[in-house]
Amino acid sequence: MTAGTAGAAHTQRIREFKMPDVGEGLTEAEILKWYVKAGDTVADGQVVCEVETAKAAVELPIPYDGVVHALHFDEGTTVDVGTVIIAVDTDPGAGPVGEAPGEAAAPAEEDDAEPQGRQAVLVGYGAAPSSTKRRARKQQPGVPAQSEPVSAGLQAELNGRSAPAPAATPVAVPVAPAAPAAVVPVAERPLAKPPVRKLAKDLGIDLATVVPTGPGGVVTRDDVYAAAAPAEAAAPAAPEVAVPTAVAPVAAFDAARERRVPVKGVRKATAQAMVASAFTAPHVTEFITVDVTRTMKLVQELKQDPDLAGLRVNPLLLVAKAFLVAIKRHPEVNAAWDEATQEIVYKDYVNLGIAAATPRGLLVPNIKDAGAKTLPQLATELGELVATAREGKTSPAAMSGGTVTITNVGVFGVDTGTPILNPGESAILAVGAIKLQPWVHKGKVKPRHVTTLALSFDHRLIDGELGSKLLADIAAILERPKRLITWG
Repeated sequence: MTAGTAGAAHTQRIREFKMPDVGEGLTEAEILKWYVKAGDTVADGQVVCEVETAKAAVELPIPYDGVVHALHFDEGTTVDVGTVIIAVDTDPGAGPVGEAPGEAAAPAEEDDAEPQGRQAVLVGYGAAPSSTKRRARKQQPGVPAQSEPVSAGLQAELNGRSAPAPAATPVAVPVAPAAPAAVVPVAERPLAKPPVRKLAKDLGIDLATVVPTGPGGVVTRDDVYAAAAPAEAAAPAAPEVAVPTAVAPVAAFDAARERRVPVKGVRKATAQAMVASAFTAPHVTEFITVDVTRTMKLVQELKQDPDLAGLRVNPLLLVAKAFLVAIKRHPEVNAAWDEATQEIVYKDYVNLGIAAATPRGLLVPNIKDAGAKTLPQLATELGELVATAREGKTSPAAMSGGTVTITNVGVFGVDTGTPILNPGESAILAVGAIKLQPWVHKGKVKPRHVTTLALSFDHRLIDGELGSKLLADIAAILERPKRLITWG
C-alpha cells in the first residue's frame, strides 16, 4: 500500500465532528456536558454532548457509527464554531489506529478533510463544504517561506489543539515558477478567529489594515485594540459629549472578598440585546392600575371547567388572552421597524413572547400564532413553554420571530416596572403583583384585587394615542372579562 493510499484510508477511518452553528450565526458555544468518553461505542444520531450557545442549551448528535477515538475539549470549555470537538473511529475492527504515512507532513489537510456526502453538522446548520478549507497564504515580500509543518501548526492552533511536532529533517522541494501571464492578484482575507472578527466589526476596524502579531500572521485581539487606538487619537475631541471606547476596569475595594464570573452564553446574549434595544428603539412606558377582582373569580371558575382539566389556569393566561384581544382591536401595534429599508413591517400574526427566569438567565420563548389559538390551546402552549424554558431546553427557533412580549414581575411581589423591549418587537407588557387593596367600588370603599400594568412600546411604530388605547383596552378586559367574548 502506498503512503498516499494509507493516508487516505486513515482519513476515512477517523471522522472528526466539528462544532456546528446551532444558533443561526453564533460564533461559539460552551461544552456543558459530555455523554460519552474515549472508547465508547456511538451510533449515527446518538447525542454525544450538550452545549450552551448565546441562545439556549442544545444537544448535539453524532453523524457517525463507530468508537470514540478522542474528545478534544473538556467540559466548561468555550469552543469556536467549526473547531473539531470529537473524533470517531468508524472502523474499530481494523486494529489499533496508527499514524498514517505522510500524516505528520501534512496534518492540515487531514484537519480540513470533510466527506462530500453527509456533513458533520446539525440538519439545517453549518457552513458550505467549500468554506471549511483555508486558502494558502500569499508569500509576503521579505518574509521567508514557511515550511509545511509551520502551516500545519497554525491550522492546529486555530482549531484549539496543540501544534504537531515538525519533521526532523525537512526537505525542500523545488517548484517550477508559474507563468507570469497566469498570475492574477487576489486580495487575501486576513487570518483571525471569529470572536476577533466580531470585535473588529464592532469597533469599525478593517482587518486588512491591522498589523498581525500572532503566530503565522494571525490577527489577535490586542492587534485590533492597537489599531483602534490611533483612530481614536486622530478623531477630533468633543469634551462635552465624547464617550471613551475603552471602559475602565471596575475598582476593587477588597479583592479577597469579591468574585468574578465570566459573562457568557445566555446571560451575555441578553446583556448585549438589552443594550442594543435600550439605545436603538425609543422607549415609551405607560402605566394603569386596574381592579381585576372579576378576572380572579373567572380564573377560579375556569379551574373547575372540564374542558380545561389538567391544564394550568392562572391570571397570566387571561392577561395573555386580554393582550391578544386588544392587539386584534388595534392591529397597527403589531409591527417591526426595518432599519435597512426604512420601512415599517406590519404583521398579520402575533407571536407572543413570555419572559421566563431560568438558572442560565432570562429567556423569552414565544407562542407562534398565539392570536389564532383558543383558550385551552393557549393554556397548553403556555405551560409547555414555561416548563421547557426552566429546564434550559428551549430551542433557538422558539426564541426567534417574536412580535410582542409579556413579563410577569408580579410573581416576585413587585408592583410594576419599566420593561425593555425584546429586540425587534414593538411592545412589552409588565404585569404587577395582584393584591387586595382598598378600592372604590359602586360608591363604597371595599377590598378588591388590584394590579398595575406597564406597557413599553417603540415610539417609532406606536404613537402615544395608539399605545394608550392598547393599554386601556387590556385594562378594560381584565376589569370586565366578559369583554373577551364581546370584543374577541
